[in-house]
Amino acid sequence: MVVPSSTVALVGLFLVGVVLVIWCVEIFIEAVAQSAVSLGVSGFFLAVVLAGVDLENAVLGITAAFVELPRLALGTVFGESLFVLAVAVGLAGVLVPFRMDVPSAYLVLLVLVPVPAFALSIGGTIDPLEGAALLGLFVPLLAYIFWHERRSETTYLLSAELQEVVDLEADAESEAAVQTGAETETGMPNGGDESRVQPTGESDPELDLDLDEFVPSFEHRSGLFNLGVAVLAVVGMTVGSGVTVVSAEGIFVAFGISGLAFGATVLSFIASIEELALTVEPVRQSRPELAVGNVVGSTVFYLTANVGIIAMLHPVGTGGDVLTVHWPFLAGSLLVVTAMLARGRVTRIGGIALFALYVAYWIANYA
Repeated sequence: MVVPSSTVALVGLFLVGVVLVIWCVEIFIEAVAQSAVSLGVSGFFLAVVLAGVDLENAVLGITAAFVELPRLALGTVFGESLFVLAVAVGLAGVLVPFRMDVPSAYLVLLVLVPVPAFALSIGGTIDPLEGAALLGLFVPLLAYIFWHERRSETTYLLSAELQEVVDLEADAESEAAVQTGAETETGMPNGGDESRVQPTGESDPELDLDLDEFVPSFEHRSGLFNLGVAVLAVVGMTVGSGVTVVSAEGIFVAFGISGLAFGATVLSFIASIEELALTVEPVRQSRPELAVGNVVGSTVFYLTANVGIIAMLHPVGTGGDVLTVHWPFLAGSLLVVTAMLARGRVTRIGGIALFALYVAYWIANYA
């Protein structure tokens, strides 16, 4: 089949838009983090907030809902949630099987956090008022995680791209220990607990999935300058997300697929690539607690605030494939991940099972 040149152009615009969004989000995170350090805002609190918020997904989902494509927006929620659980955790399990003791409170949270959104989905529609309730639920959940971290010995909240920023607040002795290869948990206000971090495999080849090399450093800039850069990054995100959503609509119309399926597979897959870095890299560097923090924070955000904001902008239909395809696969992946974390072991067999679930999810979307 010959693909029309107009469709090729739409695909090109789509990719340009996604890359622009991701790049602007990286700049935004770097600028906000550095401005917080410069202005004296707690780096730990900043890490707590940003670790649980996937800005790429939020921007794309909000734009899709704003232009009245709520099914595309909802697809990104399911797609990115499944990507984090099945692909990111699965790849970590396959490459670097590891052991760790995850607090039971976070295991319970992983299992229960989808319940409110699922209960609202049974009715066939999540309306703006119900969306506001889901958004409101995100705040106390985030506050609970923050409270739990403040009273625990090991931090599970720091995302990989923020580690350097929080490390700026560490004392000189801790920084020296890191430079000499000592296993010191710098950047964590309550220290580390080696008994909870027990990698089981040998060191794997270097796997650098971080995109920081494409982001300029704002370390020596003033706080106000960095805030200005953050504002410009928001403008770039808006332009990029607009291009992405408009071209995505043309693509799934041209190929005769649903916006829900496209958002849950293609759009989410491309926009989520960096989640591999946030999950696999900490595990490879013997810091799996950071990966767990990313999984917990992202899952809480996707299934409360993200769904809530989308529904507030436009009522979301949750019948049909949402109940028969997307929720079952999300529940299955979540249960597999939670079961492995509850046993304290993420294994290669478990990682392969998660990959198989994700492949089946793609097939179910296009069957």
